[in-house]
Amino acid sequence: MRPESFAFLQDLLHRETGIVMDDGKEYLVLTRLRTVVRSEGLSGVDELVELLRSRPRHPLRRRILETLITTETSFFRDVRPFTSLKEVLIPLLVERRAPSRTLRFWSAACSTGQEPYSLAMLIREHFPELEEWRIKILASDVSSEVLERARTGIYSQMEVNRGVPTPLLMKYFRREGLNWVVNGEIRRMVDFVEINLAGELPKLPEMDIIFLRNVLIYFREDVRRKVLERVAGLLRSDGYLFVGGAETLITHQDLFERVQISNTSCFRPRR
Repeated sequence: MRPESFAFLQDLLHRETGIVMDDGKEYLVLTRLRTVVRSEGLSGVDELVELLRSRPRHPLRRRILETLITTETSFFRDVRPFTSLKEVLIPLLVERRAPSRTLRFWSAACSTGQEPYSLAMLIREHFPELEEWRIKILASDVSSEVLERARTGIYSQMEVNRGVPTPLLMKYFRREGLNWVVNGEIRRMVDFVEINLAGELPKLPEMDIIFLRNVLIYFREDVRRKVLERVAGLLRSDGYLFVGGAETLITHQDLFERVQISNTSCFRPRR
């Protein structure tokens, strides 16, 4: 792959999604685009890029972007945020929201859906009193492909092995051939919507909890700032934001204050 081809793909990914692909990731591009190149009968990534240069709106444009986006996730990933929700934050919010009997969660950059389904299972398993409440879990991603897969709720044995305790697997999934399918009760709790965090957001209601984990690291500082400003505006004044364990908001302390809940950190919006 020529350097100019890699630079073209870096620019395309950033312009369309706000995601930064660092220099030195040529191997990643070659690996991820191998299937696209083969299926189109092309000689390599360079020819694929030339096709996009000559036909900027070619249908392959979307497929290439979807292929380049990182979609790593797992059920109950880094379990500490879920422990904080179970032990402290949801009980606190249940008390505060008793008059409206409504709780809203947003799993941003949800990938193939393990995070929002984990939230739904946690609520059903530990807060049966919320069954009559309006529980809204919005799950979004920039990739329509991963969202389509998330909506099916179908996961391989390896995927459920990564994070789903056996009792929850038996209670909230059913076996279908070699795969496991999230049951209808849990799937109905989650609404999947395509949202580009770096673009204009659709009109959304205020949220009680927002998960924005392991995505800010892929944005440049200016895009990161814009995303966090919007997130701060969508969180209720007593709501909470969770980011990834390797992410920090130290340069955005005018927007959020850090709080320690159980054994993990989260953030409250400054008003």
